[in-house]
Amino acid sequence: MGSFSANRHQLVYAVLIGGALAICGWQVEEHVRFGEHAKQTLVNRGNDITEVLRIVVRSQPRRFGPFVTKERLESALNEFIRPDELGAIAFLSASGDPVARAGKTIEVTPAEIAQAHGVLWRDHTLTLINLTNWDSLPSEDGAPPRLPLIVGNRPTPPTADPASNPPPAAGNGGSPRRTFGRPMSKEEFDAMVQKQGVQSIVISLSTAEMERTIRSDLWLRSLVSLFAVGGAIISSLAWRNVAKNSELQIRLIKAGEMNTHLKEMNLAAAGLAHETRNPLNIIRGLAQMIAMEAGSAPKLKEHAATVIEEADRVAAQLNEFINYSKPREPQVGPVAVQRLVADVARTLLPDIEEKQITLRQPETEIVIEADQLLLRQALFNVLLNAVQAVGSGGAIEVKINAVGPREAMLEITDDGPGVDPENRLSIFKPYVTMREKGVGLGLAIVQQIAAVHHWEVVCVPNEPRGAVFRFRHLKITSSAT
Repeated sequence: MGSFSANRHQLVYAVLIGGALAICGWQVEEHVRFGEHAKQTLVNRGNDITEVLRIVVRSQPRRFGPFVTKERLESALNEFIRPDELGAIAFLSASGDPVARAGKTIEVTPAEIAQAHGVLWRDHTLTLINLTNWDSLPSEDGAPPRLPLIVGNRPTPPTADPASNPPPAAGNGGSPRRTFGRPMSKEEFDAMVQKQGVQSIVISLSTAEMERTIRSDLWLRSLVSLFAVGGAIISSLAWRNVAKNSELQIRLIKAGEMNTHLKEMNLAAAGLAHETRNPLNIIRGLAQMIAMEAGSAPKLKEHAATVIEEADRVAAQLNEFINYSKPREPQVGPVAVQRLVADVARTLLPDIEEKQITLRQPETEIVIEADQLLLRQALFNVLLNAVQAVGSGGAIEVKINAVGPREAMLEITDDGPGVDPENRLSIFKPYVTMREKGVGLGLAIVQQIAAVHHWEVVCVPNEPRGAVFRFRHLKITSSAT
């Protein structure tokens, strides 16, 4: 049953942890996908901007064929500059040199262009390089233009005879010719296209907004993951508490059943002990009668005396057991300790005088809150143990002192052999005794009485020899000197 419960707990914990990890992994994957989507969206936005640039630039009116002035082109490009989105625009020639630009300077090497495949991510910027394709844009008359865009003025001014130079014939690969003046050779035109022709468009976009969006998504998904982990931890703790509460309830039920059973057993044992005393009294009485009538039979008289002695010993044990099994319900009231000690001392006076023991009683009267009968029994048991422990001419002292405005400490000190360190705790347990004929319930009863009063009783060594039984946390009601 215990193994099954442990396996079930492990399975629940594994499911909770696995669920939390799955949610965290899912959020990581979704965040990566979101970041890739945000980057692709910005790239698409840049491609749309370059397409618009091509259309707008191509639509600029030009008087001299493919030529457009740098001032006019850069003026048109400046209209697109937005510091928070589009930071720079540059038109590059086939050699990679800028022929027109607007905004910030874009520094891009041919190697970076080749390696980035048109998309270059830098710190807080995205640089896009798109090759121009002017043939894909319609011209004003609907026919596709065939000439590249050249940034700059005509190389030579026109002459006054337009008839001497007819316009160039249409066709692929035809060399354009000037409308006026000396014709331009194909080599000259190709060199101009190589140097001043627009081959690619480069733009620089700010990634600040995209990064803010990605950070916001990261915080949101981190929060979801944190909630998932926190939920798993809280659920695990809740499950553990539920499991522990269930186990504790089962234990409490079993403990209650055991306690009830022990009470019943204790009551039965006390009843049995009580009923046993009556036959013992009869046996003792008969043994006394036999002893009195066996005047001429000394052996029979000796046996009768032994029966009487054993009956008295068993009766004493039964009385101690019945006393120990009684429930302790103190009736607390003011008790004068000095007078109570004197009363107990008078009860033990024959034993004290027989061993010529010196008993010093408290000199200060302190009144405490206690059950007088229970406290008297505790004092009697401790003093009786002390009287039995000390030798002839020994000394016993009872002291009570205030250790605070509302707390007192009671000590019973003797100069007997003392108690070994390993036995100072066990002597308060039932049936543990240091005397050969002891029952072992006297100090256990003392421990019971101290517990119901919320006191603490300990055994400590006395210097130079002997033992000290100390009662602490006694509550004072009043004191007198």
